[in-house]
Amino acid sequence: GWRLEAEKRGARQTAYQVLAASSAERLAADEGDLWDSGRVESAQSAQVVYAGRAPRSRERVWWKVRAWDEAAEGATDFSPAAWWEMGLLQPGDWQARWINAGLVGGPRTSVPCPFLRRSFALEQPVASARLYVTALGLYECSLNGHRVGADELAPGWTDYHRRVRYQVYDVAGLLRPGSPLRPGENVLGAILGDGWYCGHVGWFGRQQYGDRPRLLAQLEIVFANGEVMTIASGDGWRTTFGPLLEADLIMGESYDARLELPGWAAPGFDERGWAPAEIWTGPGPLLMATHGPAVRRQEELLPVSDPVETSLGSSRWIFDFGQNLVGRVRLKATGPSGATLILRFGEVLNPDGTLYTANLRSARQTDTFTLRGGGEETYEPRFTFHGFRYAELTGMPFGTSRPDAGTLTAVVLHSDLPATGTFDCSDPLVNQLQHNIVWGQKGNFVDVPTDCPQRDERLGWTGDAQVFSRAAAFNRDVAGFFTKWQQDLADAQGEDGAIPPVAPTVTGIGLDGGPAWADAVVICPWTMYLAYGDRRLLEQHYASLSRFVDYLARTSQDFIRCYPGYTGFTGFGDWLSIGADTPKDLIGTAFFAHSAQLMGRVAAVLGKPDDAGRYEQLFQDVRRAFIARYITAHGLVASQTQTAGVLALHFDLVPAELRPQVLEVMVRDIEARGLHLSTGFAGAAYVLHVLSEGGRTDLAYALLHQTTWPSWLYPVAHGGATTIWERWDGWTHERGFQDPNMNSFNHYAYGAVGDWLYGVVAGIQPVPEQPGYRHVILRPRPGGKLTWARASYHSAYGRLVSSWRVTETGVEWQVVVPPNSTATAFIPAAPTDVIFEGNAPIEQAAGVRAVRRDEAAAVVELEAGSYTFRVAAQNKTRP
Repeated sequence: GWRLEAEKRGARQTAYQVLAASSAERLAADEGDLWDSGRVESAQSAQVVYAGRAPRSRERVWWKVRAWDEAAEGATDFSPAAWWEMGLLQPGDWQARWINAGLVGGPRTSVPCPFLRRSFALEQPVASARLYVTALGLYECSLNGHRVGADELAPGWTDYHRRVRYQVYDVAGLLRPGSPLRPGENVLGAILGDGWYCGHVGWFGRQQYGDRPRLLAQLEIVFANGEVMTIASGDGWRTTFGPLLEADLIMGESYDARLELPGWAAPGFDERGWAPAEIWTGPGPLLMATHGPAVRRQEELLPVSDPVETSLGSSRWIFDFGQNLVGRVRLKATGPSGATLILRFGEVLNPDGTLYTANLRSARQTDTFTLRGGGEETYEPRFTFHGFRYAELTGMPFGTSRPDAGTLTAVVLHSDLPATGTFDCSDPLVNQLQHNIVWGQKGNFVDVPTDCPQRDERLGWTGDAQVFSRAAAFNRDVAGFFTKWQQDLADAQGEDGAIPPVAPTVTGIGLDGGPAWADAVVICPWTMYLAYGDRRLLEQHYASLSRFVDYLARTSQDFIRCYPGYTGFTGFGDWLSIGADTPKDLIGTAFFAHSAQLMGRVAAVLGKPDDAGRYEQLFQDVRRAFIARYITAHGLVASQTQTAGVLALHFDLVPAELRPQVLEVMVRDIEARGLHLSTGFAGAAYVLHVLSEGGRTDLAYALLHQTTWPSWLYPVAHGGATTIWERWDGWTHERGFQDPNMNSFNHYAYGAVGDWLYGVVAGIQPVPEQPGYRHVILRPRPGGKLTWARASYHSAYGRLVSSWRVTETGVEWQVVVPPNSTATAFIPAAPTDVIFEGNAPIEQAAGVRAVRRDEAAAVVELEAGSYTFRVAAQNKTRP
């Protein structure tokens, strides 16, 4: 894809030409020897499928594009050259074999991290070099003592029984070439960690997939004369153990600097004490190229103040980083050899100022560092991460200087997801809520969408991901992230079509996630299609989605999912609702209808009319069954909980004539609770949308601004929250901490309210007919305590902006529609209001076409461009 740059209104593409070449030189000469699309009459500038000669393994493809605009007076210049490079496409491309060290841990105990090395000589100048590498577990590679790449926790988490991803690095600059007379000695080294493969996963103990970490590495060196040398893992590799005594994602890392191996990965090291690496002859999982963003170091935070000693003379120091985050710390310390420093981590503090760790359950979340001695030392873990705002340091040697704010630095880790959306408004509490939503997403998007980053869980819970996916796609570019996770869902799917509650799946978690959880397999890829226009994700997983919906149809009774007497798993219900249990069969049938309807839309997008009709009919059948079983003739939904009404309305399961009554029952319940929510995970994501669509945006704003418990702002206003909490009542003034067995202070599910902030308060919404924001709905709904709000979003076409403020005369609304896209704008105005664009009446505005006016808005179609609309009552008009 590509973006057009133009400031004029109506800028759009009418045609394009792509050239793809086998070399930069050919591309510079406008020779598309791999693909010359010719002039293509099309406005498409995103998700364009390569249609040239199929590239081969290792081949680099250079490409550029030019476009014709709406004036059609000639093409733009060609863009600067871009390129991609192919990985290893055939099993025969791999010469490497899996290798490992000899020590094996147990179900509850780990062993030190193995160090591996391979020395080799180069006798010619090097033209290029690639390292293809992966691990069962985690790895960190080095070449001649220099770290390779910036990826953390690589290769990430997949179902290792099925597949493992490999990474590719350009390492030519790290090699030491030589000549036949003076060969250059080189060393390829690697350290392995247990990771998800054989370390602790959830509360299930260790070794979910294998008994020890293993390395697969293939270094391919192309010399200036065209010859190729391959250094592959297998024979000739040596291994030993060093200072990394333990490295577990959940438990933490232990490092003894006295056991360091100076120069172990550099030329000239004496490896005679090292043992030969063992070659693993197991079948191994499928190798596939990385298809999602890597975990990276994102930023560093210093403590917001000097550390505090928890009690006088205790030598137990608390560091506050001011932000609940995910990552690790870098420690700087000085002391005698053998002194051991202990680092523990927590999200909040006990009332007495000590570290609160009860909610960690069996997770130690503890790092230890034993000093080498002889000056200042620095330690930062490699193969673990923690969820924390506070770090506790103990073990500072007697007589050393007291720690200060420079002793610890927090290193933030998460998947490398570029920021795409922004939102802020006139209410500082709502701005903090948005901050918390973003940080909850960052901390829980660590290769998989985890449910929490601190306790002994950190699993890819499906229900959490599906309710948050729309907000996630606004905040960050999650296209690759959810592409990877959709494969995890497909790998986890049972032969019968059921989807487990977590992906990647683990032993003992269950085969069916139940309503609102398993449905993620359909909801998430459809959401990605809306956000990015990615048909291929739907194509690749169509069979998986179809098998799931067919499974629901097969296991329902008279179209009721989880019917009374059903012997399978009936789901988690409206998880963590407040005194308002919604029947699981109601939730199940509502989501059954929703998944069937989405499946029909997917089939239609992919040009499968028969399937589209079949799934639409299934939706109608389930809808009729839902109405017959759960909705009375007077508009009462069974159980009359907020979530029951929300799901029935949001999923279009209520007859049109009964919608006002169903909404009114829900409104009465909210008001009877003192303007408070009772919804859990299944309903909270949609409740404000339902109120807004039902004409009660005023009540939606009242819920947003609510600061007493339960509400979105209670943790902000009273709990000092910097991330989203798992529970509405994770902590309250009256009761203190909730049950520590299930109480995370960094969760993202309730952050799904962000979708309402972006889509209703700011009013930016994608449309299924032209996904990826090719066409966008702009429909802000000012209200509540807000006097202004603004949001921006970087779509595939450029930067969208919606920014409104209340003025003395009415409302001013600034809009930016990026080139090659269009918008339907709902200007908030009463029928008698006067509307200006710029300094002229809207009727005279270029790029604006009036559609209609109703009681709440003037609806117009906008071409690309920047606009400023001013709305004023008729007796207060002024440009």
